[in-house]
Amino acid sequence: MQLDLTYRHIWRISAPIMLGSAAQNVIALSDAVLLYHLGEVEFGAIGFVGVFYITIAAIGYSFSRGGQMIIARRMGEGRPGAVGHVFHTMLLFEMALALLMWAFMHFATPWFFQLFLDHSPDIYQKSLEYIHYRSFGIFFSYGGIALISLYSGIARPGIILFTTVVLAIVNLALNYGLIFGKFGLPAMGIGGSGLASSIAEGVAFVVFGTYMIFDKEIRRLKIFSMPEPDWPLTKQQLNLALPVVANAAVGQGSWVFFFGMVENLGPRALAISNLARTVYLLLSIPMWGFSSGANTLISNLIGQKRHHDVLPAAWKTGKFCWAVSMVIAIPILMFPGQLLYPLLGKSDMSLIGETQPVFYLLLVILSMATLGVVFINALAGTGATWFGLKLQALTVAIYLGYLFVITNFTQLGLLWVWAAEIIYWVVMIALVVWYLRTEQWHKMEF
Repeated sequence: MQLDLTYRHIWRISAPIMLGSAAQNVIALSDAVLLYHLGEVEFGAIGFVGVFYITIAAIGYSFSRGGQMIIARRMGEGRPGAVGHVFHTMLLFEMALALLMWAFMHFATPWFFQLFLDHSPDIYQKSLEYIHYRSFGIFFSYGGIALISLYSGIARPGIILFTTVVLAIVNLALNYGLIFGKFGLPAMGIGGSGLASSIAEGVAFVVFGTYMIFDKEIRRLKIFSMPEPDWPLTKQQLNLALPVVANAAVGQGSWVFFFGMVENLGPRALAISNLARTVYLLLSIPMWGFSSGANTLISNLIGQKRHHDVLPAAWKTGKFCWAVSMVIAIPILMFPGQLLYPLLGKSDMSLIGETQPVFYLLLVILSMATLGVVFINALAGTGATWFGLKLQALTVAIYLGYLFVITNFTQLGLLWVWAAEIIYWVVMIALVVWYLRTEQWHKMEF
């Protein structure tokens, strides 16, 4: 399929991925709420081990982006028959990576978790119990990631929404049953939560695979031909994906540094920032859908030799993403007391009140981030992922330097610390737009 630079195509690609991202957040929230009702230790453990598993899953997702970009490029070139081989190469790599990650979770987590939970033996044991059952889901997770990248790359992401809804429903029902021993199931506690999530991922993968088998339009892509290992193509996908993986690691690492610096301002500032970041992440859901859509759209346009449309496509997607984000963000950030009360309860109203100035600032930050994330993924869609990593490293260096000075050598307060996010996105957008205005990326071929 050759895409056009229209809002209809942008929405068609982005919306299912965006809503699918929301379903993943609902899963994480349901896990936390159910385990909160089970006990304080289990709730504390899922806070740690849940983030750990999300990081493992994100590694697989980041590696798949190389395959997604190549698939979108082949569709733009009008070569659908070449897609199947790209998909097979990506799937084989994801399965090999899943085996490696399973081995790490199964054998190395007792040592790894002890580095962080040495003073919390109960949480340590509960975390190991969860990951023991959760580790088996990694094969379905990484296989599903390959399928998601395929359907995102060919700009037919509707099935992604359906399978994530199935995932959410199955996960919620099994979580409730296996944690508390309902529906005739054994009461397994936090281990039941890990098992429920693994089974849910397996069910979603089977549903996705069944859909693909009966999808007549997919046959022209030669998906069902015999897979053959292709090391040169694997290296090409890795060359595109490794900077994306590194970008994700640098991005997560900068948040760790951010909260380390905020801790210098005291526990109340840390609590305010935790609440603000939680709301920020929820409001970032549209960005994930539109950024993946931009990645596919840009690569497809280049495959059509429409290099001149790349920058307009990035601006158009960015503006669309900003509009959708603001529709959701303005009510929540302007009236947090009314909208967040059902989640936090009356006892936390003072925290919401103290976070209100940061919420106002988040409107500015979110406005910049919606454009920035789309432009970063547009840059990745051109194939210039290694240059993107250099831009990320430079921007993060400026960001961290500002944070260090503000928190250690001034008394400017929390708002000025959060202003680092604005500086980060201003610098990043300026550098990416500058690069896209040049013709250096025209030479990127894959």
